[in-house]
Amino acid sequence: MISVLSEVCKLIKALIFDVDETLVYYETYDVKEWFSRYLEPIFQRHDINVDFETYRKMVKGILPRSYVEKLGIDHVEFWKLVDNVNLEYRKALAKEGKIKIFPDVPQTLSELKTMGLKLAAVSNASQKCTEFVLELFDLKKYFDAVFGKDYSYLDGVKPNPYLIQKSLKALNVSPNEALVVGDSKLDVEAAHRARIKAVQVLRFGNPTEDADYYIRRLTELIDLVKRLSMY
Repeated sequence: MISVLSEVCKLIKALIFDVDETLVYYETYDVKEWFSRYLEPIFQRHDINVDFETYRKMVKGILPRSYVEKLGIDHVEFWKLVDNVNLEYRKALAKEGKIKIFPDVPQTLSELKTMGLKLAAVSNASQKCTEFVLELFDLKKYFDAVFGKDYSYLDGVKPNPYLIQKSLKALNVSPNEALVVGDSKLDVEAAHRARIKAVQVLRFGNPTEDADYYIRRLTELIDLVKRLSMY
């Protein structure tokens, strides 16, 4: 299902992909259970008093990631601690075979590269977590650039356009020569704030009202890019 084209597009030269729930997914993952079983004990060990709701608001962008500074906690060290726990958790899930790749991903990425497109992967997860998941399924080879959260600017995660703009610079393309592909409202907002059109992959839920294009299978990207590049 692809929305009707509303304006003339230049040739599409690059695609910027979200990673989690767009390219891969996690079986049995429940964020509240992960917090209580894995992260909260580490917080207690380091005398960090951050509850689940505060943590989720920072993750969702309702509160800035630097919010913990108000609690007397160095926000860079805080997120490095969180990310270390997250990486070990992902490694454990991988050993259990609970990280899965969507079956339409390898074929689509391979064909897009064959078409001469530049590809980037962007995630709010850490650089190490992002690269770990991509390497787990031999996907990193398809990407010209990979960006996880930047510890020098932690509030630059989606929906902030910072990581998207870093990708544009790395790929040497302008906003109207690229598309952002993701599953969530955060991806759409980040794309639009970077002045890029957004493609929402309807993996699990309903469409985000303000996405520019909607697809149900990643393979639909191939026809979408070809169609846009004809204008």
